[in-house]
Amino acid sequence: MNGLRAVIIGLVVACAAAVSPVTAGSPAAAVPPADAGTPSVTPRWSALPVPAAAPPVTVSDLAARGAGDAWATGYEHTADWVRPMLYRWDGAAWSRDTTFPGADESGWLGKVRFVGKEAWIFHNRAGTGEILRRSAGGWITVPLPQTLWTYQDFAAVPGAAWVVGEDDTGPKVLHYDGSDWTTQPTPDGVLYVMGITARSATDAWAWADTTSGTTVLRWDGTAWRDAKVSLPPNSNVHTMLLEPSGRVTIGGSQYTDGGTRTYLMSWNGHTWRTTYPPLGNIHIEAMVRGADGALWLPVRSDRAFQSKYARVNGSRITFSYGPERTNAIDVKPRALAKTGSTLLSFGTVEIYGSKPNLMSERLGG
Repeated sequence: MNGLRAVIIGLVVACAAAVSPVTAGSPAAAVPPADAGTPSVTPRWSALPVPAAAPPVTVSDLAARGAGDAWATGYEHTADWVRPMLYRWDGAAWSRDTTFPGADESGWLGKVRFVGKEAWIFHNRAGTGEILRRSAGGWITVPLPQTLWTYQDFAAVPGAAWVVGEDDTGPKVLHYDGSDWTTQPTPDGVLYVMGITARSATDAWAWADTTSGTTVLRWDGTAWRDAKVSLPPNSNVHTMLLEPSGRVTIGGSQYTDGGTRTYLMSWNGHTWRTTYPPLGNIHIEAMVRGADGALWLPVRSDRAFQSKYARVNGSRITFSYGPERTNAIDVKPRALAKTGSTLLSFGTVEIYGSKPNLMSERLGG
């Protein structure tokens, strides 16, 4: 009888472990239910097939307009040069798009932004910069007014677009108003503009390297000015997240005596608040606000065969892992996007004995 009882207890424990949605050793990041009376369901990350590219590959960006429209960009390495790489998510599967101008030429694709019903993508086409515009009628290109040494970042909103970089005369901020390009001057002391983002044609933000350190700049429709953001001492900025509500979130790293630490700064419309979440020394670029209201970002995983994501909700941080990948030695989600009520990631995975190729994962759905 005691032996039979032990067998039954063992079966119950095994079944409970099999149905548990929580990855061992990691608290799952649950999305709060819409109705407090509805049982909470913990979503899980699942792997999505991606058509292979020529490895090794580099992922630049991922952006989504909704649950059934997302674009991922980057470049693949061929025998002689790098070639632009573009993928589209239709809500069910990833497919590769090779119909854009210059798809078979050397170059790379950068940021993706949605302007009205169009997708705008920055394209370095054999060293020359241009904007690809994708509408229901197909592709058109908008060439830049000049060639730069480096093309650092790109932003676009209805009525305006910016490309920042550098030429032999110094930093450049190129502005497009829908018909013409102009070069916008930056404040004195700016050595290099590292990134740019925008909420509207009269509300854009940039972060720059200056003679006094890293500085946040803001465009008010008339001029670029110092935004007077008190960044942590000895720090830099990796990204900025602008939201329709007016909230702004800055992610970066601060250099300390013991190394570097990640920081987040948030603006609620009145004051800035700085926190130092225990995320390790990571380069925050792929930061997105999820449908659950929390910030999500990929972090360095302690498991070679699984990706890892952080969910930051105020002072509370939880982590979740992607699905296990057989023989993987490095899984790196590079970009995140909110697609309806789910999250979509895009990046690279290196399988033992091969070079990094593409991977994608989805939370929920």
